[in-house]
Amino acid sequence: MHGCRTSPVVPRADRAITVAVVVTDGIPLLHLSIPTDVFGIDRTAAGVPPHRVLLVAAELGPVTSEGVTVVADHGLEALRCADLVLVPWSRFEEEPPQALMDALVDAHAHGSVIAAMCGGSFVLAAAGLLDGRAATTHWLHVDELESRFPRLRVDRDSIFVDEGNVLTCAGTTAGIDLCLHLLRRFNGAGVAAAVARRMVTSPRLGAQVQTPHQAIAARSEADPIDAVAEWALRHLQDGIGVEDLAARACMSRRHFHRRFREVTGVSPHQWLVAQRVRLAEQLLENTGLPVETIAHKTGFGSPLAFRTHFVKVHDVPPRDYRSLFRASAAASGPPQAASTSATKLPESVA
Repeated sequence: MHGCRTSPVVPRADRAITVAVVVTDGIPLLHLSIPTDVFGIDRTAAGVPPHRVLLVAAELGPVTSEGVTVVADHGLEALRCADLVLVPWSRFEEEPPQALMDALVDAHAHGSVIAAMCGGSFVLAAAGLLDGRAATTHWLHVDELESRFPRLRVDRDSIFVDEGNVLTCAGTTAGIDLCLHLLRRFNGAGVAAAVARRMVTSPRLGAQVQTPHQAIAARSEADPIDAVAEWALRHLQDGIGVEDLAARACMSRRHFHRRFREVTGVSPHQWLVAQRVRLAEQLLENTGLPVETIAHKTGFGSPLAFRTHFVKVHDVPPRDYRSLFRASAAASGPPQAASTSATKLPESVA
């Protein structure tokens, strides 16, 4: 599933990562505040490497966003020097400026990772950067995206889609998940977990659905699915499965599967595998434990099962992931371990 896949993590802890956010008139303020919050706030005291955030526009000077004046002090030429370019866009019916599309294609050719937020998918599609790729956008506009740009493959459900050096995401808060996912790609799971915890959020899987009935599903504060998920995170190394979760919730397997998907947007099995992979990422990054030991501490049971699931997510085996991470982070030392409610280490492992 496209939304679940990620590119191999290549942390760049030896220098500040440059993040360019494209600013246009009328852009929703939330689409600007999400990347500046995730990447722009100084969290070095929590072990988060610094990032350089640039506001970039076709013309320097102020633009209007929801009645607020925003000043972009960098021109489009800055995109070429950015490690990551984020492209929000809300004017679905308008053709993007040619200068912007040309600058994005140029930045992509020079190695920048290009990520669209919400309607930004239309900009990337118009520039040809999504040809032959899977992509998503806000659920209200997936039909339009598909009809206008037949060369891409529309993913109607995922909240974000990672196609390596080009990514797209759904509307509004899906931008948080996209940015945390990108932070994880550049800096590792521990850093992304630290930022998520500071933001009081848990990053969702890209494959989680964005359809409206899922988004407004009625839930109480005492939803048993939440309690079961918290319990599962503390017992991942015990090899628990869907049957154990259903029994903990006092539900039949069929009813539990349906309720879990309503609440989380993914199946219980998908969720368990994702949590085990996230825990494995942190152990690979922050400990010297052998891969065989990590396979058991994450509940995969065998090194073969661990490797199989890990490669499906990262396209590299666990040992290569560890080597990539540590080689890239060697200049400044490994990142500090951190955790969130969605990725925290069980007490017996921490």
